[in-house]
Amino acid sequence: MLIEWLKVRVSPELREKYIRTDEEIWTAFLATCPGFLGKEVWINPYRPSEIIMVIRWASREEWKSIPQDRLEEVERKFDQTFGDAVPIIESGEYQVRKFPSTQANS
Repeated sequence: MLIEWLKVRVSPELREKYIRTDEEIWTAFLATCPGFLGKEVWINPYRPSEIIMVIRWASREEWKSIPQDRLEEVERKFDQTFGDAVPIIESGEYQVRKFPSTQANS
């Protein structure tokens, strides 16, 4: 599994509108893409302008197979609906590692 990690900054007054619009447009679109496993939105109680999005993908290949023109189309729709462009200020990509649990045998 792969994690796409995004951080955006939006004014605190627009935070809930941003989250709702993101769910209605971006998350709805991603749900139609092969390999999309889910998405979480994290808010920082000490920094109300900070939003973290954690998107889970089955594989990097499926994530990166989304056509660029579709991504641009969804971005335009989001910007038109939200009314303003919100830049991604940080992003990352992480692999999920799981190790077998070890139990001490008595």
